[in-house]
Amino acid sequence: MKTASTKLSPLPAAALTALGIVYGDLGTSPLYTLQTVVEAFGARFTPESALGVLSLIIWTLIIIVSVKYALLVMRADNHGEGGILALMSLVGSNRGLAGPASLLTAAGLLGAALIYGDGAITPSISVLSALEGVNAATNVLSPYVMPLAVLILAGLFATQRLGTDSIGRAFGPVMLVWFLVIALLGLYGVVKHPAALLAIDPRHAIWLLAHAHGAALAVLGGVFLCVTGAEALYADMGHVGAGPIRLSWYGLVLPALLLNYAGQTGLLIEQGQVHGNPFFLMAPSWSLYPLVALATLATIIASQAIITGSFSMTRQAIQLGWLPGLKIRQTSDRVYGQIYVPVVNGLMMVTTLAITVGFGSSLKLAGAYGVAVSTTMLMTTVLLFNAMRDVWRWPIFVAAAVAGVFLIVDSAFFVANLTKILDGGWLPLTLGGAIFFVMTTWRTGVEASRASQREESQTPEAFLSALKRENIARVPGVAIFLTRLEKQIPDLLVEYVRRFRSLHARVIIVNVKFEEAPRVPDDERSAIESLEGGVCRVMLRYGFVEIPDIPRALAQVKGLEPTLDLTAAVYFGARDMVVRKTVGSRMAGWRLMVFAWLYTNAVRVIDRFNLPPKNVIEIARQIEI
Repeated sequence: MKTASTKLSPLPAAALTALGIVYGDLGTSPLYTLQTVVEAFGARFTPESALGVLSLIIWTLIIIVSVKYALLVMRADNHGEGGILALMSLVGSNRGLAGPASLLTAAGLLGAALIYGDGAITPSISVLSALEGVNAATNVLSPYVMPLAVLILAGLFATQRLGTDSIGRAFGPVMLVWFLVIALLGLYGVVKHPAALLAIDPRHAIWLLAHAHGAALAVLGGVFLCVTGAEALYADMGHVGAGPIRLSWYGLVLPALLLNYAGQTGLLIEQGQVHGNPFFLMAPSWSLYPLVALATLATIIASQAIITGSFSMTRQAIQLGWLPGLKIRQTSDRVYGQIYVPVVNGLMMVTTLAITVGFGSSLKLAGAYGVAVSTTMLMTTVLLFNAMRDVWRWPIFVAAAVAGVFLIVDSAFFVANLTKILDGGWLPLTLGGAIFFVMTTWRTGVEASRASQREESQTPEAFLSALKRENIARVPGVAIFLTRLEKQIPDLLVEYVRRFRSLHARVIIVNVKFEEAPRVPDDERSAIESLEGGVCRVMLRYGFVEIPDIPRALAQVKGLEPTLDLTAAVYFGARDMVVRKTVGSRMAGWRLMVFAWLYTNAVRVIDRFNLPPKNVIEIARQIEI
């Protein structure tokens, strides 16, 4: 017998999946947004203020999510993939930190780095805000909220190594229930207080900002929380597709959010200043504990989406050359996006648990939340303008007008969130800044290392001539040398011949190149160049979301001698130790120390390229940069 899900057409089924993968963060924002805004107002909060706040939320959701991300940013897909790093590659800004595109490159990297910063806060504030719902019924359980949140989050991170394929299939239906419940709760509040519907008039938002005086920036900083998670629409395009994400947003998520915010506003219009979370206060008393349980489950799903999103972005950054190679494990043979990055998981777990214990409540965390995301959204607008001009070929005045509107809105929220820095906003900025430093240091160091290796390399003509001139002995077998250099004979091969005065009868020089596209078709994967003396060069191309498998790719290369036994081939790779040049170093000493540590601890070629361990020889050497 078929289940209900198998009867769904592909688009509705994918839209249901999008609810669980994409909308966890956005969907749980009603748990803390209005509570934060009311706290910012303090005793000055009035029913008129409530209408103005709701109007701000409505138009923020429309402008930033419905128009900017759902309609425009998602159109800037990089062969179906999204995310700020994919957008940076799309506009041709992944070539380094020098040249005319350096500012765009810095914008993309900073945006990506700051997503990690806020990503560590999202699980804490989400789970804490859900569990704090019990305070609407009793204060007896208040001391146990933070410890329980720590246990839940620790368990969530601990289970990442098992994979989330089977659990992920339940995320969509659970979030469907969540959105239906919050919509019904909101509808219940709107029916009791229909005056909340007047907030659709943007004049209420303008009036509020004009009369909020010193609280205007604090209010905007609180309102911004309603769109944290909007970047997930773009980042998760590669997993779900643009069509299902848009269908979910316009068909369910946006109406449910607007209804819920309107219902909470109705309660605030009736009571004015409230003590506690209006999300839970508007619920009937009998539904409180089931609602807390459902909210906790929804925030766990939201946290899971942040974690897996961090894994995916890490893989993109590695392939694009901005992070050192890390161990990446595929946790599902059915879903490509299901990966596990142990280092990232461990660092996020330690950071998130420390934040949860250190801040202790969602209200305290609200001061730290949103600062980094507002910066990322600003960086996205800058890159989007370039996509409008260079990719879509829009006229300059049209691109400037559209991007200008977004720039004004993003800048307003950016400035508003800067007021949170002393209240905790420094935390995600510090985390993001540290990751930005690591990214730029790694890229600078790799480029300096390649320049040093290029100096020691040889042209194919010079190398092959030396083989004949020096009468180098050729021994049976196949040797495969891995290199980053595309045209030269790698210094590792040159040094091997110099030291051992011999070389295998057949030599394959393999260069792995990561393209700025997410995937490379199998028929475009490889290119071969035959040189003299049994030596050939093979170029293997991969997209920035693919995991390379060199033995498999070599077995499919057309043009290699069919008699070659690649299963017995010996792979040669370098295990470099980076040292500083005594004269003319390409990096400052303190930065070189960081790069050397990253270089030493990067994943070995065996793990990164799926090489057979017994057939690999790593040669240690010093690289002066």
